[in-house]
Amino acid sequence: MRIAPSGEQFEIVSGEQRATIVEVGGGIREYAVAGRPVLDPYPLEAICDGAHGAPLIPWPNRLADGRYRFDGVDHQVALTEPEKHNAIHGFLRWRSWRAVERAPDRVVMGTRLYPLDGYPFALDIRVAYELSDTGLTVSTTAVNIGERACPYAAGQHPYLSPGSGPIDDCTLEIPAGTRIVTDAERQLPTGREHVGGTQFDFRNARRLGEERLDFAFTDLTRDEDGHAVIRLSAPDGACAELWVDEHHPIVEIYTGDTLAPSRRRRGLGVEPMTCAPNAFQSGEGLVRLEPEQSLTTRWGARLA
Repeated sequence: MRIAPSGEQFEIVSGEQRATIVEVGGGIREYAVAGRPVLDPYPLEAICDGAHGAPLIPWPNRLADGRYRFDGVDHQVALTEPEKHNAIHGFLRWRSWRAVERAPDRVVMGTRLYPLDGYPFALDIRVAYELSDTGLTVSTTAVNIGERACPYAAGQHPYLSPGSGPIDDCTLEIPAGTRIVTDAERQLPTGREHVGGTQFDFRNARRLGEERLDFAFTDLTRDEDGHAVIRLSAPDGACAELWVDEHHPIVEIYTGDTLAPSRRRRGLGVEPMTCAPNAFQSGEGLVRLEPEQSLTTRWGARLA
């Protein structure tokens, strides 16, 4: 029997909605409505590229030099982006997860993060994927199962799909008033700017064109449910939406320009983040989880 690079596949279905969750990394490989992709998929026979659909725990984005200080103790984690001398996207992207709950329209993936060099803390992680009349909802719960407090943040790395073709001909709406500015060499935060009057103002939907984005946005405008909604409207008339709850003050927007040539700009990375880039050093948005304390965060996607 041939084994997929992403491991066992867990399909969930509700009406015309269909999603596939994977063992390796516990992420979502595909989500479509009536055959039209909402999240840009990667092939069954391929290794997950560009962190497509993966949970980013216990931090999303970059950590400069892989170093941080917590409760007066200095820690060093492995540099997983060595060319920029950063650690990126936490520890769980290549681990084997298991399905701890299953139903036709729902699956809960779980794993345990044991203490390791640079992160001597223990977490139980559950990510629930559920389809309903409102679309896909993803709920991430972390529980500190250790004997001392630990630093924690979370994110995920889905890509909104333009359908067929590149994202260039789509219109994009990002309800964010501020861009977190980063340096070109290491993509670490250097400041903030109000998006008004800049090329990064997508508060009113406009054509994406050849704009290259790989920045975090914040100061999000929210609806009556406390959700901020990012919209990618395609030439076929469909609109792929991704919403984040109040635990996600930041979204990273990535146009996929550094992926393999055949994969570039085929989807728009919209990454819910509970913290800012480099939060293990800056503390911005970082959560202190006490022993036995838990935190649940949610985001979702749908076709409008």
